[in-house]
Amino acid sequence: MECENCCRYDWLMNLAEPFASTWHAHLSLGFEKRETATILARREHVGPLRVQKPLYPEGEAVCHAIVLHPPSGIVGGDELEIDVRVGPGAHALLTTPGASKWYRSAGAWARQRLSLTVDAGGVLEWLPQESIVFDAARAAMSSSIDLHAEARFIGMEVLCLGRRASGEAFANGAVHLGTRVQRAGQPIWLERGQMEGGSGLLNSPAGLAGFSISGTLLVVAPHIKSGLLAACREIPLQEAGARSGLTQLPDMLVARYLGHSSEAARHWFAALWQQLRPALIGRAAQTPRIWNT
Repeated sequence: MECENCCRYDWLMNLAEPFASTWHAHLSLGFEKRETATILARREHVGPLRVQKPLYPEGEAVCHAIVLHPPSGIVGGDELEIDVRVGPGAHALLTTPGASKWYRSAGAWARQRLSLTVDAGGVLEWLPQESIVFDAARAAMSSSIDLHAEARFIGMEVLCLGRRASGEAFANGAVHLGTRVQRAGQPIWLERGQMEGGSGLLNSPAGLAGFSISGTLLVVAPHIKSGLLAACREIPLQEAGARSGLTQLPDMLVARYLGHSSEAARHWFAALWQQLRPALIGRAAQTPRIWNT
């Protein structure tokens, strides 16, 4: 979703910081199973974070929701919080209508905090479109995922540093990342990252190896069969020179991507999702319609 102010930010990037008020926004969603249906039982918001209505392209058992941020761009000083709970036996799929844009800042940090909870037998698929971090942005993104032992989760994140197509590298600013996954009260995945614009880590083999796009797919489910990993490794990349990796841990699978094309990254993750979803959730993957607009 674009707006007049967002377009203004895009062409005023020579300024120290776009002229905009900062937003403190919070969205809280609760999904519950009622008989054979999953419903959006709780929807509370403060500021510009919304879900317009639940969608059911797969039938009543799976509730799709599109998380909207009407300003589209995130500027220094913005604070966004998204809190989602999926109740016992419920199934929710959340995505976004387009890429998130993190604009340059004169010094203030922009922050997004994501808190996801899935109860026994619940399923949550968190599949946002990519996050574009402009040069000189100061972005902090944290995710906390709390899962019951019998819950299932698929989460995707694609991060674009700079705007390569426009000739803009990520030469200034910083990105802080943090992801914590807890299952049955025990941490099973803890990851923290800090990338400074123009730093050696962006080109180091131990960092991003010179690539501008990085992506991660996290899958947590009971009893992931080893043959599923082998099947995923057969899925080819569309981008020449890109790199990928897949690792299986106890009840968890992790996929990584490095490249220069966010479209190619999303295509590979979507192909993995199409392979994993029927095996772990029992449903064929149905691409959200908003991805095609």
